[in-house]
Amino acid sequence: MNKVKQMEYEKRAKELVAGMTREEKVSQTIHSAAEIPRLGIRAYNWWNEGLHGVARAGVATVFPQAIGMAATFDEELLHEVADAISTEARAKFNMQQKYGDTGIYKGLTFWSPNVNIFRDPRWGRGHETFGEDPYLTSRMGVRFIEGLQGDDENYLKVAACSKHFAVHSGPEDERHSFNAEVSKQDLFETYLPAFEACVKEGQVEAVMGAYNRTNGEPCCGSKTLLRDILRESWGFSGHVVSDCWAIRDFHEHHGVTSSALESAAMAMENGCDLNCGSLFLYLNEAVERGLVSEERLNEAVEHLMVTRLKLGLFDEAKKVPYSGIPFEDNDTRDHQELNFKAARKSFVLLKNEGKLLPLDRSKLKTVGIIGPNSNNRKALVGNYEGTASRYYTISEGIQDYLGDEVRVMVSEGCHLFKTKVSGLGQDNDRLSEVQGVCEASDVIIACLGLDSGLEGEEGDMGNEFASGDKPNLSLPGLQQEVLEEIYKSGKPVILVLLSGSALAVSWAEDHIPAILQGWYPGAQGGRALASVLFGEYAPEGKLPVTFYRSTEELPAFTDYGMKGRTYRYMEQKALYPFGYGLSYTDFEVGKAALSKNVVSEGEMITVKAALKNTGSMKGAETLQVYIKSCRPGTPNAQLKAFTKVELEPGEEREVTLILKDRSFALRNENGDLVLEEGTYQVYVGTQQPDARSRELTGKEPVCVKVSVLKRAVLEKCCI
Repeated sequence: MNKVKQMEYEKRAKELVAGMTREEKVSQTIHSAAEIPRLGIRAYNWWNEGLHGVARAGVATVFPQAIGMAATFDEELLHEVADAISTEARAKFNMQQKYGDTGIYKGLTFWSPNVNIFRDPRWGRGHETFGEDPYLTSRMGVRFIEGLQGDDENYLKVAACSKHFAVHSGPEDERHSFNAEVSKQDLFETYLPAFEACVKEGQVEAVMGAYNRTNGEPCCGSKTLLRDILRESWGFSGHVVSDCWAIRDFHEHHGVTSSALESAAMAMENGCDLNCGSLFLYLNEAVERGLVSEERLNEAVEHLMVTRLKLGLFDEAKKVPYSGIPFEDNDTRDHQELNFKAARKSFVLLKNEGKLLPLDRSKLKTVGIIGPNSNNRKALVGNYEGTASRYYTISEGIQDYLGDEVRVMVSEGCHLFKTKVSGLGQDNDRLSEVQGVCEASDVIIACLGLDSGLEGEEGDMGNEFASGDKPNLSLPGLQQEVLEEIYKSGKPVILVLLSGSALAVSWAEDHIPAILQGWYPGAQGGRALASVLFGEYAPEGKLPVTFYRSTEELPAFTDYGMKGRTYRYMEQKALYPFGYGLSYTDFEVGKAALSKNVVSEGEMITVKAALKNTGSMKGAETLQVYIKSCRPGTPNAQLKAFTKVELEPGEEREVTLILKDRSFALRNENGDLVLEEGTYQVYVGTQQPDARSRELTGKEPVCVKVSVLKRAVLEKCCI
């Protein structure tokens, strides 16, 4: 945003607010803001969702869920997807405005992305995030925001919102009363970096507070988070919105206030500008009683008016470049093809024994597709979803791909989590059908996993499982039994997992020759999967989360300390590690070199590496750079740079990446960012440098040692 334009908007916002009565100002601080005709202010609903496509407002392109897009490790793709989402947002908004539709989910303020850290695989909302790593989450979050908000100097395409600030990742059924206790070290090393990047680099327009308390303060009324860190330390100039009805929790569940009036006052005084809910209607009384200053109320409304001005909502349409986007630019063929590309790039090949994949259609007469996710639309889309004009489930995608050439037989195998499919049926009432399909087929594609009815937001589905969270990492219901029955048939088996999180599929790793993680791949998911299974494209996804061997390995769900969590701090071997993913072709890293072997404060190191496709098929690979401090008591090697490279067979390309001084620094117990004297190992490869990744791939990243000769404090903790 042009700085001169920003100052102009701030001046106009002050003038608008100066012309309002207090009641009018208060009316602007709730998500369904009232109209003020005499000032030319129309009614506006701030609540809109766009996690992986324009949501809850009719037809739009339904892209893969966020966790699947994170698995692409492709920043440019994230930007391209977000740009398409914002184009559709404007196309729909312009149409809605034409017909006077200003309801919920019809505005230009999108409450995404979710940049919380997916620290525990049981968390039901983890699939809304970009995974467990702060660096990956930062990069994906920034590019997504930039794609949403556009690159016009004078206007935002849409306004993005980073959520949920901060230290928020379950349990879902306790979120309205839960106090997340976290050290300064973990707060600044794990939970805050992605938010900081979104604010400082992405220039995100809004930040949403979380439901929980963090170290005793409710996040939507936290002086530490909203004032000390977000505004004063990071220089955030946008607006802060509460999570929906979170302010009500202050007195009803957290017990930090005794009334709705006190809760509204606490949130406003500590930096929350907009209430998703209605409690801010108490602000008139709060100002009268001296609980909130008039100056602070003015500041909040000015923040909100600036956002609306940036969106061009108070300007003539002809002045706003995005106002000319026609409704026909929604759900276009180009966007559907982009959706297809995003889906097929998200798939992670976890195992491919004997090169079972890709399948050769010319050698097949009958393909069996078995499992509750074989024809499950809900397992395509995840949550916070829009409505697609066409869906391709797994069985539909494969049937369309094979046409009349190959017979396809389908069985749901079992219910997703219950013991029977038909209400009056006996337990395991599809077992004989599973056996029949296996006997008749040359190869079996087992489609198992979860859907957003099992993992999601507490209260969203009224689900029967665990308030949205997973009670464990096992395949639910009879799915494991069905998989073992398929295996007993002796036919080649490909396991396709559709889920938004890690499952402990240790038995499958030991017995099933090919395993592919499909996430919630969007409306084009089945079509994209067929193209990968049958070899039109090589899989290229990498895991943005760790796959554990069992639930028992995990620390307590309510423990927010990072010890023992995620690839950065775990001590045991993973089932499938973060950053891991196979291809149909092969890649080799050679000639990796650093511009220097000593790093000091304010300096950076250039990493150059040659990446070559040594296989026989075109494919894309992610070059990954990890850094490990050799000092005792420091985290495992951490991802600090990556890039996606697409190569033809035999093609080699030199890749350049940058490591800043901060890449080598770690937070100490006080929360300070310190570049400690000592030796560091820089790993350059196509995976993280752990023993399990080496076991699975037979590859070793290139390792180069770097020294820091003088200790430097790069940043003092701001709290």
